[in-house]
Amino acid sequence: MDTNYLENNYLTLVGKVTGEKKFSHEIYGEKFYSFNLSIPRLSGNSDIIPITISERLITDEMLSEGNKLLIKGQFRSYNSYENERNKLILTVFAKDVEELKEDEEQEVEGEDGEIAKKEEMTNEVVLIGFVCKKPIYRQTPFGREIADLLLAVNRAYNKSDYIPTIAWGRNARFCQNLEVGAQVKIIGRVQSRQYEKKYEDGTSEMKVAYEVSICSLELINEEGNEKKEETENQEAV
Repeated sequence: MDTNYLENNYLTLVGKVTGEKKFSHEIYGEKFYSFNLSIPRLSGNSDIIPITISERLITDEMLSEGNKLLIKGQFRSYNSYENERNKLILTVFAKDVEELKEDEEQEVEGEDGEIAKKEEMTNEVVLIGFVCKKPIYRQTPFGREIADLLLAVNRAYNKSDYIPTIAWGRNARFCQNLEVGAQVKIIGRVQSRQYEKKYEDGTSEMKVAYEVSICSLELINEEGNEKKEETENQEAV
């Protein structure tokens, strides 16, 4: 499978810088920084998404608090070892960044080839990957159907990103029958979610999880063609 990020892992985010940038790491003399991007939801809430970006793409003024940016890149994962435990860290790796004005209404080509205003494309991610764990299907006390789906998305140099995704409604029902190793294409939105982590000593801590909320899903057969498609345009609050 082609591992070009334009083929199997790409996203478009429009949001405002929140907080200060922090040094992340350095590779061959190139420094990378991280910062948070606040992206509004239709519900009125916002997702706070971590961005990793090269120093060669930014200026200090660009990452000023409240500045509006268009980010294009990939949703990536890496392993962090803390307290002898392996932890999956998720971040958006920026390939391109553009500063936007509040009243700017430029146009951009979407995943389906249609032209839309940048204002309308605030949060979209497309992933093609393989199911690497049996999906977990459940229902809430109010009867809402949910399925957790972990995707392995190929990257260059024989690497893979492991991206947690969440499906709703009939998409969730469809996911519960997916086998490990099945290849799927999903279109969704990157979201942040707060949850309470409870420890054995009785203490607890508030943490933030990042995942892709699935809007549409396609099962791809061995020949690379679409076999089945389910769509469920719902927004998690």
